[in-house]
Amino acid sequence: MGNWMILMILGVLGVVAGLMALLNPFGASLTATVIAGWSFLILGALQIYASMRSEGWSSKAWSILMGVVAVILGVSLLANPLEGMIALTIVVGAMFLASGLFKLIVGWSIQQSELKWAVVISGLVSAVLGFMVLSNMPGAAVVTLGVLLGIELLSSGVSMIALALARKAGGVSGA
Repeated sequence: MGNWMILMILGVLGVVAGLMALLNPFGASLTATVIAGWSFLILGALQIYASMRSEGWSSKAWSILMGVVAVILGVSLLANPLEGMIALTIVVGAMFLASGLFKLIVGWSIQQSELKWAVVISGLVSAVLGFMVLSNMPGAAVVTLGVLLGIELLSSGVSMIALALARKAGGVSGA
C-alpha cells in the first residue's frame, strides 16, 4: 500500500470522526475531556520519572512538582469528567478571547491595509467566540469542545485527502 493510500485512509477516517463528533458534540466533548485527563496523567507520571533521574536538586524539585500537578489534574479530569469539561471549556474560551485581543492589537499596528484587515477580522472573530463561550457557561461546556474537535478532525481529514490525491498525482514529494 502506497503512502498516498495511507494518507487517504487517514483522511477519510478523520472526516468520518469529525462528522460523528459534530453529530454528537456532548459525547465528543466528554471524550476530549477523558483524553486530556489521560494525557495529563501519563505525561505527569513520565515527568516525575524523568525528574527522579535528573541531576541537581533545585531543577529536580520544580520538575517533580510540575509532574505532580499534572498527575493531580489528570486524576481530577478522569474522576470528574463533567466538571473537567466545564474547566477545559473555560480555558478554551479564555484562550480564544486572549488570542482575539492579541490579534486585534497586532492588527491595528500593521501598516498595510489589506493585511491589517485580515488580522483585525480574525482577532474580532476569535474575541467574539471567546466571549460567546465564556458568557454561556456552563451551557457551552456540553458542546464547545466537541464542536471544536469535530471541526479540527474534519479540517485535518480534508487536508489529508487533498495531500493523498496530490501525492498520487505526483504533485507532492517527501513524507
